[in-house]
Amino acid sequence: MPVKTLYITSESLASSRGPKYLAISHALRQAIKQGQVKENEQLPSARELAKQLKTNRHTIMAAYNELIAQGWINSKQRSGYFVASNLPINSSQPATKTNSSFNQTFKWNFVKNASPTYETVAASFRFNFAGGTPDISLFPFHEFKSYVNDAFARPQLAELNYGNIAGFSPLIEQVSHYLRRTRSLTDREIVITNGSQEALYILSQLLLSPANSVATEAMGYAPAWRSFQSSGTTVISIKQDENGMIPEELEKAITNQMTAGQPISVIYLTPLHQYPTTVTLPVDRRHAIYKIASQHNIAIIEDDYDHEYHYRCQPLAPMASDDPNGLVIYLSTFSKVMFPGARIGFMALDKTLAQAVTNYRSLMNHKVSVPMQDAIARWMQAGSFERYLRKATKIYHQRRDFMNQQLTHYQEQGIVESFTLPDGGMAMWVKVNQSANALAKSALNNDIYIQQEAQFLLDKNQTSDRFIRLGFAGLTEENIEIGLQRLFDQKNA
Repeated sequence: MPVKTLYITSESLASSRGPKYLAISHALRQAIKQGQVKENEQLPSARELAKQLKTNRHTIMAAYNELIAQGWINSKQRSGYFVASNLPINSSQPATKTNSSFNQTFKWNFVKNASPTYETVAASFRFNFAGGTPDISLFPFHEFKSYVNDAFARPQLAELNYGNIAGFSPLIEQVSHYLRRTRSLTDREIVITNGSQEALYILSQLLLSPANSVATEAMGYAPAWRSFQSSGTTVISIKQDENGMIPEELEKAITNQMTAGQPISVIYLTPLHQYPTTVTLPVDRRHAIYKIASQHNIAIIEDDYDHEYHYRCQPLAPMASDDPNGLVIYLSTFSKVMFPGARIGFMALDKTLAQAVTNYRSLMNHKVSVPMQDAIARWMQAGSFERYLRKATKIYHQRRDFMNQQLTHYQEQGIVESFTLPDGGMAMWVKVNQSANALAKSALNNDIYIQQEAQFLLDKNQTSDRFIRLGFAGLTEENIEIGLQRLFDQKNA
């Protein structure tokens, strides 16, 4: 058998990376797959091929043994080596032959599908005004690296196994202590998650089905809706005003869904900084919604996605902190404090539900990265977590005030109609004197990403096409100024 059939020469073999026997076995395997070597065809002897490739016989025998183990060739005593008749591929016919049905490209039939979230799109823009993005450049990577190193240098070996699905015990302890001290959350089971999205998906699979429905604010977080819908449930949007969800409208929806035979079993809320408008749900409405939920045996998912960033005063305690009936499921995340790629979130919930969550979670991925959990636990225990949080909050407060000045300037020019200075959060809700959808589309041409009202509506026909959401946390003051100038002066750019 000529060496050229193997697609390898002694020169290329000498320069190949890795073990030579693997390079030879790969070349011969390719020759068989391409049909250059036929079924049952005899191969050169080990001695002959070694001479041709200027290598030793043991290297060739190792290559042949590799191919025998994989089922590509056979060895016949006193006869030599032959290409197998039943190959690991359908045949050793030339690749150019196309009349076989085996050569058709497989077509996938998806029973479910999902579109990419805005976060995956927004990250590629220079001026990313997406409303939940932290400034990753502020994160103390060098300091945090020391906690990661400690996690690997002194690992808790028992935690590295499949057990403890709820999370790394020291991190659960740190999170529990932090929630008791800063949010008055007590007597809760903590489950560490791969971000809030995993938590929402698991809860959707456990609590929702085509037989019931979930109530959400009229404007909200579309990825949460998609998680709910993945269970087959119906998402019911409840009217909101400048103070958030309207309790009376919730009552009406509960009655209507009961009559329709698809009762509401879950209410999804973002009460501290309503997503996307940033308004805080007043205490009286919180109590009213909780009372309604209690009367109708409805669970509440409280998504407190950026509790840490509040500027004017101390934020209201979560609804979960005053939950005598145990119906509130509290979600939060480290993604807004650290960086989205950290993928660490947590749930604080009832013991029975926590067990159901961990049981279901074991079907997916068992647990979150233990070394990352370990590093965060050490970071929190050392006090560095809260030191960084104070620093980031101060900077974001300054950026909020700077954006307030910039928007006031554009309001005076008649470009911005109105906006609300939020007490906390990472973004501002702005009403403009033009089509928000057209503004968002044209912004893309100037390397600017903004979110507009229709993105936050379940019923796109309800849009006024006048509101945009502008994040300030992830941009420097310089980029806020330049980005807004490009955004609002596009006609002159």
